[in-house]
Amino acid sequence: MTYDLVIGDRAYSSWSLRGWLLFDAFGLPLETHRARLYSNELPDLLKSYFPAKTAPTMRTPDGVVVSETIAIAEELASRHPDAGIWPRQAKARAAARVLAAEMHAGFGALRSYCPMNLRVSYQDCSPPAEVLADLARLELIWDWARDQTGSQIWLCGDYSAADAFFAPVAGRIAGYNLPVSPRAQAYVQAHLAHPSFRKWRAMGMVDGADQEYYRRDYPLRPWPGPAPLPARPLDGIEAENTVCPYSGEPVSHVLELGGRRFGFCNAFCRDKTVADPQAWPKFMALVG
Repeated sequence: MTYDLVIGDRAYSSWSLRGWLLFDAFGLPLETHRARLYSNELPDLLKSYFPAKTAPTMRTPDGVVVSETIAIAEELASRHPDAGIWPRQAKARAAARVLAAEMHAGFGALRSYCPMNLRVSYQDCSPPAEVLADLARLELIWDWARDQTGSQIWLCGDYSAADAFFAPVAGRIAGYNLPVSPRAQAYVQAHLAHPSFRKWRAMGMVDGADQEYYRRDYPLRPWPGPAPLPARPLDGIEAENTVCPYSGEPVSHVLELGGRRFGFCNAFCRDKTVADPQAWPKFMALVG
């Protein structure tokens, strides 16, 4: 019962982040198929997912192709009613659907001026009035949802599809240091610390070369999320463990953390762990 999910570059594809969170944050099994944006990779891959033309696109275990994150969320919720994708309580569920729908269709100025780039954070991007208006609207509907549902951290009670839909916005606010209220900033920080978001960003840090389209010349600052432990890649295959903590395959690549050597089955497994060791529970269990 594993789903297939087509995604774009993890550092940049905000739609792909939403789609992937609908699986990982709710414990649903999937196999990801990544295609690089601004190349022939995505259209070539999607030839096997007719009639889809965008990432993310999922294929269900029984072969149904579903694209668009709203449709993916609804189909997964129908097939997995106990996963918690939408809130159980009717009022909270209605609010969550309102929020997801507005995010899916709106906030064009913010999307255009601040395309998601999880690899950097800027000191200041001088947001124009249109972006500030989008931020004000975001804060208004976030506050409305929490007032409606009595939620303190997430928008509609427990983490739901509504929060998954706003995860890329949190990445934008963090990445471009956009001005928001303390309450909104706390919501952003909750996203940056969320286990699934940390895994996605760690993979995005090593998921292919930088995309020039997303480069900006603003002054940089440190990423405002949880600071990663200081790990580094090493040559050789000597390590405390003989098999990869993720795949169980033999060790071929090694990192160093705290003077100890740990092995992985390929460069991507190692490098995503170097990017943020604490994002990976199976690795941290190995560290002890």
